[in-house]
Amino acid sequence: MRTETITREIYTFQELSEKAKEKAIEKLLNINLEDQWWEFEYEDAANIGLKLTAFDLDRNKHAKGKFIWSATEVADKIMSEHGNKCETYKTAFNFLNERDTLVRKFSDGISTDIVTEENEYEFDQEADELEEQFLEDILEDYANILQKQYEYLYSEEAIIETIEANEYEFTEDGEQI
Repeated sequence: MRTETITREIYTFQELSEKAKEKAIEKLLNINLEDQWWEFEYEDAANIGLKLTAFDLDRNKHAKGKFIWSATEVADKIMSEHGNKCETYKTAFNFLNERDTLVRKFSDGISTDIVTEENEYEFDQEADELEEQFLEDILEDYANILQKQYEYLYSEEAIIETIEANEYEFTEDGEQI
């Protein structure tokens, strides 16, 4: 019987040479994209009343989905949940302003927050178009959010954060142990 003991040096990411760090990063390029990385964005959308059903990135960047709630409820939820610097907030703000303008247009001029009965049909037609445009715009916002999230997760910065957070260890040449 023979017993052999092998000793090797183990390094943290920060202890590696620059060349070994590059190799480690290259080997772990998809580390943040292996699971369903988009789930948080889908959950965020559902929280505001939007069901995302599909998306694509890069040159064919788009998102598909539908409102779970009314367009106005979705816009109100965005206004209360998303910060005013978010594109979704700006999109919701613009939609609500345009909808208020539309209500005033079809009011009697006195009660400007109520559509008159004789104007309901025309109002509904224009409101439907406005809501369809809002859905298109908010889906475009989410497509952009998903693209940015993907790009960040694929970035060297995010890969290094994951390596360090998980305390991965390496051989001297950057192979993960």
